[in-house]
Amino acid sequence: MSEIKIKPLNNTPETLTALSTILVEVVANGGSVGFMHPLTLAEANNFWTSSLAAADRGERIVLGAFDDDELVATVTLLLSLPPNQPHRAEIAKMMTRISYRSRGIAKALLQAAEQLAIEHNRSLLVLDTAQEEGASGLYEKQSFNLTGIIPDYALKPHGGLTATMIYWKRIREK
Repeated sequence: MSEIKIKPLNNTPETLTALSTILVEVVANGGSVGFMHPLTLAEANNFWTSSLAAADRGERIVLGAFDDDELVATVTLLLSLPPNQPHRAEIAKMMTRISYRSRGIAKALLQAAEQLAIEHNRSLLVLDTAQEEGASGLYEKQSFNLTGIIPDYALKPHGGLTATMIYWKRIREK
């Protein structure tokens, strides 16, 4: 594996294909990112087409982690929130290809998203993750604070309910 490079993603056919492939893989392997298994490539393409269009409008930033030219992980920083919340951003859709997990890539993506949030004058980050097989350990190691757990919040990709864990982190003084 070469040095991982992180950058905002452009709305190109290649990016759409790579993001959709990661999403299908993550869901097939039990990742609770809002979709049910089996997730078709067409459904994944529809999601990412909409997400990348929102990025083009400045409503979010979709970051990618690359091993050479291969997209191996992604995270989204949601910037377009209600008018009474201009000070915060939300972390969403943190996904790493199965073969690239446990290499520090998600941590690097999270740190890049945090830096971009600061650059966009945000002082608070929020996120949620599934209690079962979620990334709570990663978030806690990055100083996110657990607010609480909501039981039976969502269906797991292969069925059954899972709780969600709500986290926050102050990233700069107001």
